[in-house]
Amino acid sequence: EVMYGNYNKMGMDLRVPVDLSGDELTPIDEMFASYSPSSHLTDDLFGNKIAFITMLNFPFYTLTEKTDLGKNWNRRDWAYARMGDAFISRVPAELNQKLSDALAKSDMYISEYNIMMDKLVDASGKTYFPADMKLITHWGLRDELKRIIDQSIPEMVINNGEYQWNPADNKVLKDGKEVKATAEPDRRYEMLLNNFKAYHATDAYYPALPTYSQRAFEIGMEIPEQDIQKLYISLVTSPEIKEVAALISKRLGRNLEPFDIWYDGFKARSGLNEDDLTAKTQKLYPTPAAFEKDMPNMLKKLGWSAERASYIASKIQVDPARGSGHAAGAYMKGDKARLRTRMTDKGMNYKGYNIAVHEFGHNVEQTIDLYDIDYYMLQGVPNTAFTEALAFLFQNRDLTLLGINDNNPDKEHLAALDAIWSCYEIMGVSLLDMQVWQWLYANPTATPAQLKEAVIRISKEVWNLYYTPVFGTKDEPILAIYSHMIDNPLYLPNYPLGQLIDFQIDGFIKGKNFASEVDRIYTLGRLTPQAWMQDAVGAPISIDPILKSVDEALKVIK
Repeated sequence: EVMYGNYNKMGMDLRVPVDLSGDELTPIDEMFASYSPSSHLTDDLFGNKIAFITMLNFPFYTLTEKTDLGKNWNRRDWAYARMGDAFISRVPAELNQKLSDALAKSDMYISEYNIMMDKLVDASGKTYFPADMKLITHWGLRDELKRIIDQSIPEMVINNGEYQWNPADNKVLKDGKEVKATAEPDRRYEMLLNNFKAYHATDAYYPALPTYSQRAFEIGMEIPEQDIQKLYISLVTSPEIKEVAALISKRLGRNLEPFDIWYDGFKARSGLNEDDLTAKTQKLYPTPAAFEKDMPNMLKKLGWSAERASYIASKIQVDPARGSGHAAGAYMKGDKARLRTRMTDKGMNYKGYNIAVHEFGHNVEQTIDLYDIDYYMLQGVPNTAFTEALAFLFQNRDLTLLGINDNNPDKEHLAALDAIWSCYEIMGVSLLDMQVWQWLYANPTATPAQLKEAVIRISKEVWNLYYTPVFGTKDEPILAIYSHMIDNPLYLPNYPLGQLIDFQIDGFIKGKNFASEVDRIYTLGRLTPQAWMQDAVGAPISIDPILKSVDEALKVIK
């Protein structure tokens, strides 16, 4: 706890200039952000023999062994097994630092990738967006995505309000006159390629799992990649998807367009005016401090006692994000989890608030399973999908936290339809992410341009397989827009798994006290995923609950 906790705190503190909104970044800010204080830790612990002693006393169990033996383990046995996970490789410090550097640079690239929406114009010079509105590609931008994917976007319009841009004609103007512009030079794919190279360089130190793809699933998610693929394909090819698509088309009064994979008309907020919601959130939360101060009240609304709500909230710090927002947990008692969300000069708009509530869910998980866990080596969750699950549970209650109650008698049916459509979208993105990494390992000497061509080709292939039968259009590349694909390698498959877990937990706790169930479930700690789910809700991870609920919803919602 001393080592992990302090190294984590040092790393977080060194990243403050790049993670938080503020002054323009300087080269030294970026150098500190890419520095990994713990990069020498493994080397040092092997050097002074602590790692060897740990390995001798706490053997490493494979995923298969954990699955078989874990059925009879008690809490201490699980903690011992997690000690055995502490040293499964001996990656040199130099390679750890290079990996940290590559990931930090791609993260900064994405965090600074804003489009000034009020500078987007049509052929007549008309703009359609509010003044000073800027959107990041992740959690924000949904317009002219293809320009970013194929890198035809003019470099000078990225995070730059000096120029106007007509995305339809791809022309750049200044003071109403066209100026010469050059496209972004495949930098998006250079970032992805650099991350691959950094991970690839460590492969030799994992003889049992010699690719990062294998490690991301076998070690990171503790679910084999082929099992994840099978689970996702079974949902995106289910007959329920076509039925939900037909319903969406009927509600829209037109044939579906590719961007309708982001249809959110089933959500409770879809019938509300977002400007009105923004007026409410900006009044409530003019600063990050205002949101932080209100967190105990939000937790009380969700069922925690006043004392318990204050206890949890006191261990979370809220900051304005430079990028889209994120949550970062502490690794030792006494430190705080960080909640970062994007703020405007006028305060927190509804989009920022919605993201903040999502991140708040992460922070609550990070606090409960650190401060209330029985064995430190069990702190955390089985994989990041499980923290995404609680983040979704919070996010789905964002209107309740604003005092807006959804009295629609069909809200549970609508929630099921929203859940499956969201899974349909993000599962395709996840399948693309997996296939891109398979391609990278088959083509380790690829150039950024070759990688770009491959990503676009694979995105079209995934679309043609799983979306053309529903949408009718072919060769659409829009699945390739997700920023996590660039700055957080193979994180995307956690999202749909988190949504499935979220749906199962939400169904299980219905009629129970939300707060009590969250406290119970999230003190299970870092078991394997299926063992955790069995203890949490009495069933393994499955698509069956969501399909059953959708079948019921389709009989009611017209």
